[in-house]
Amino acid sequence: MMNLNKKNKNKNVLAIHDISCVGRCSLTVALPIISAFGVECRLLPTALLSTHTGGFIDFTYLDLTNEMKNILVAWKPLGLRFDAIYSGFMATAEQIDILKSVISDYPTLSVIDPVMADNGELYSVFDQTFVEKMKEVVPIADVLIPNLTEACLLTDTPYREKIDRDFIEDLASSLQNMGAKNIVFTGVSFTEKEIGAAVVYEDGNISFAMSEKQPDFYHGTGDIFGSVLTAELVNGKSLVEAAQIASDFVVDSIKATEATNPAADKKYGVNFESVLANRKK
Repeated sequence: MMNLNKKNKNKNVLAIHDISCVGRCSLTVALPIISAFGVECRLLPTALLSTHTGGFIDFTYLDLTNEMKNILVAWKPLGLRFDAIYSGFMATAEQIDILKSVISDYPTLSVIDPVMADNGELYSVFDQTFVEKMKEVVPIADVLIPNLTEACLLTDTPYREKIDRDFIEDLASSLQNMGAKNIVFTGVSFTEKEIGAAVVYEDGNISFAMSEKQPDFYHGTGDIFGSVLTAELVNGKSLVEAAQIASDFVVDSIKATEATNPAADKKYGVNFESVLANRKK
């Protein structure tokens, strides 16, 4: 298990995500958030999209698999090091192999979000073959951060809207039998008042990082959560501390959106920028 509390000067994270030009998610949230938390954000883009894939139609989609390979070749003589590798949207099954190689070539804290589904359904660009390939990331993640849909797909568990602690424990046990270490389940809610994350440590202990549940669902909040979590792990926070900060940040961003533009189209994401701007005021 990697040290989750390490503190280094000139800290940096390698973020391996897509670039969705419109709709706050992926690298358009990872770069500003990780940077604002005092950590350099280095990029390895997986795809270039006109918008994200949730709710938009006729979006453009450029697979950057070949360019990822070129970038990695160009990096080899630079002697780079990373304090963490944080991955999200993989455009192809081949990119999962690239991710595995990057983690092998640059051993450090690996935070993997197995982005492929939400609300009980696969995203439109993926199929079951991709799900089977994504299972290969489970044992290489120091911290795996699936939402409940993704956790169910990874473990071949029927998806449920209503969950309890036993359900979380069963999912965690199944993932750890597949080689998972630390797991942070996102979108966990047991009551109408709270939502947040279930943090399952390598030894099986479970803690919860809960925040005030909001009435509406916005796209991109999972990427915001993962970006804050990763930055705060690199900054030396414990896993449950980082998860709590990330949960609260997401809720604050939703509240900021509702306060400034209550009629906002949910697919454009949340107003995390104002939360960042006010963090130290």
